Amino acid sequence: MRLIFMGTSEFAVPILRSLIEQGHELAAVYTQPDKPKGRGYALTPPPVKELALAKGIPVFQPTTLKDEAEQERIRALAPDLIAVAAYGKILPQAVLDIPRYGCLNVHASLLPKYRGAAPIQWAVINGEEKSGVTIMQMAAGLDTGDMLLKAEASIKIEETAGELHDRLSIIGAELLCQALDLLPQGRLTAEPQCEELSCYAAMLDKSLCQIEWQLPAPQLHNKIRGLSPWPIAVSTLDGKRVKIHRSALSDLSGGEAGEIISLSPLTVACGQSTALSILEIQAEGGKKLKAEEFVRGKRLNLGQKLR
Repeated sequence: MRLIFMGTSEFAVPILRSLIEQGHELAAVYTQPDKPKGRGYALTPPPVKELALAKGIPVFQPTTLKDEAEQERIRALAPDLIAVAAYGKILPQAVLDIPRYGCLNVHASLLPKYRGAAPIQWAVINGEEKSGVTIMQMAAGLDTGDMLLKAEASIKIEETAGELHDRLSIIGAELLCQALDLLPQGRLTAEPQCEELSCYAAMLDKSLCQIEWQLPAPQLHNKIRGLSPWPIAVSTLDGKRVKIHRSALSDLSGGEAGEIISLSPLTVACGQSTALSILEIQAEGGKKLKAEEFVRGKRLNLGQKLR
């Protein structure tokens, strides 16, 4: 099948790689423009662009797909189908109408739950026990198209959003290839989404990062997992910000919210007589450390408080 692939982030890389390995004809790859990154703000290509160029696939990086000249270029490429994964742009109806098989999106949730930009992170933050991938026939709305295939994945109690992201990208690659095999045979059944069951997964930002220690430990543990590897949960210790990268639920209790009640493992009292062990932590201006290294370096004491 002759395809155009549209994707940008690391999530899309295994999916593009699978399409190449399965022998599909990639007419072009569309991805976001290069962006400044790092301390030097050097222009950095998206991960999808790097793979496409390494495989000799033409790459286009328009700022919008609403431009008629860009739409004409897509028509000239004559794709049978446009496959989309973590592209970061909404496709206008004029683009959706170009391929004879339409446009398929690889979405990292069990639709209709968690439409939007951050479905993996919000599933973890909200303490969901399962997530998955949906292959969707794209429509003009935001993640509102008919569902074609689904695959479930359980969320492990210690799993971060980053770890779940990596698992779902592999599942998404396998599921899209399966859909592309079945679609020309007419063996996919389109299932409309139930609007009453939908919810929106808004893009994350740093305003979400502050830990409120008066909340119960399971809720904080889910937040820490869901904000890893970005934007990372934060707290304050001795007036300086610390980032908390990884945690575990503790059986300990006692102490005021935010109080350190154990140094080995480093454990902090939370609301409702619960407690949370901190496994990986990073001081302001420092590097990420195992909690035991952090405790030794900072010479922490029982009774100190995180705020």
